[in-house]
Amino acid sequence: MKNHITLTINFVKEKLEGAEAGHDWFHIERVWKISKKIAEKEGGNLEVIELSALLHDIADPKFHNGDETLALKISKDFLEEIHVEGELIEQVLFVIKNISFKNRAEAPENPPLELQIVQDADRLDAIGAIGIARTFNFGGFKNNLMYHPEIKPNLGMNKEEYKKSNGTTINHFYEKLLLLKDLMNTETAKKIASERHDFMLQFLDEFYKEWNVEL
Repeated sequence: MKNHITLTINFVKEKLEGAEAGHDWFHIERVWKISKKIAEKEGGNLEVIELSALLHDIADPKFHNGDETLALKISKDFLEEIHVEGELIEQVLFVIKNISFKNRAEAPENPPLELQIVQDADRLDAIGAIGIARTFNFGGFKNNLMYHPEIKPNLGMNKEEYKKSNGTTINHFYEKLLLLKDLMNTETAKKIASERHDFMLQFLDEFYKEWNVEL
């Protein structure tokens, strides 16, 4: 197992060199580490969890014209190349396929624990201080407005609308980030999410005060 993990780390680092800073190796590393910490308390197949966490954003569709099959193909080819067992590969691909927020309407009814853990870890990295930083980084990457008082959040987007959305960065808090606390799967993640959620609410309060020049 250790060799598989080391090979995967090296592969991901090389593959994501120069990636947008919110979806780069450091994002992967945080999700991997959070996944392991959750697994310590919740259980699960650690090899599936680690490999899934490391490969979950190997080809994020938002940077590949919306292609949701590319990550699965790259991951499958790589895992076969390093001789990971076939059944384990299928479990990893299942996690990668079902982890995304935008695919939550198509989520399996009884997700395996490994998917729950990696999904929680990925969502935890989307909230709190780092979640705020990642959101503004990506908004800048897309040249979106930070905020516009007359542009309201779109809370009823379907998957295709969400994928094409170019709303303001502040609206993204309401369209995704503030929803994540209640979407956590494991008890361990729910506790962490609660703190990070509160921090985002404090940030938004301060943002509006400064925007409205409330001195």
